[in-house]
Amino acid sequence: MTQLLVLGALNMQPLSGYDIQTMLQENEAERWSGVLVGSIYHALKKLEQNSYIELDHIEHSGNRQKSIYKITDLGRAHLKELVYNSIVSSNVPYPLSLYAGLSMIDQLENDRAIEALQHQLKMLENELLIVESGLSIKEQHLPKGFSPMMSIVAKNMVDILEQQINFVKDLLNNYK
Repeated sequence: MTQLLVLGALNMQPLSGYDIQTMLQENEAERWSGVLVGSIYHALKKLEQNSYIELDHIEHSGNRQKSIYKITDLGRAHLKELVYNSIVSSNVPYPLSLYAGLSMIDQLENDRAIEALQHQLKMLENELLIVESGLSIKEQHLPKGFSPMMSIVAKNMVDILEQQINFVKDLLNNYK
């Protein structure tokens, strides 16, 4: 996944490792991709070793040097393979710990069960606010707004969270 995101960023334009890290942090990549932003430099090294990227130039700023990388033709082919593989190998995510807990929720007193469900509801509502805020910020940074594909992905993310929120609200109503 890290290589996919790094190659995707470099496919847009030549960038430094720091620029890629910043871009992924602004897009909250750790939240939706599971990619640790600190793993970018390791991925850059491996991608360069495999000739998927190459040094474009070095920028100098005072005593600092900044290596700017660009994607190669081989890297573009590898990016296509990574995109394809990530789509075909995607699994269906379930909130497994929530389902496991719900399967035995009758072990809790009603007050504790309600408290746990209310906590879950607050977490989901907070996540929805974060996702909606992030999407709004991203859309403002794109001169033409979201592409049709990104609009569909964004709507799906929001829909999933809203569905989970309604699910937990239904569970809470079961206790009232």
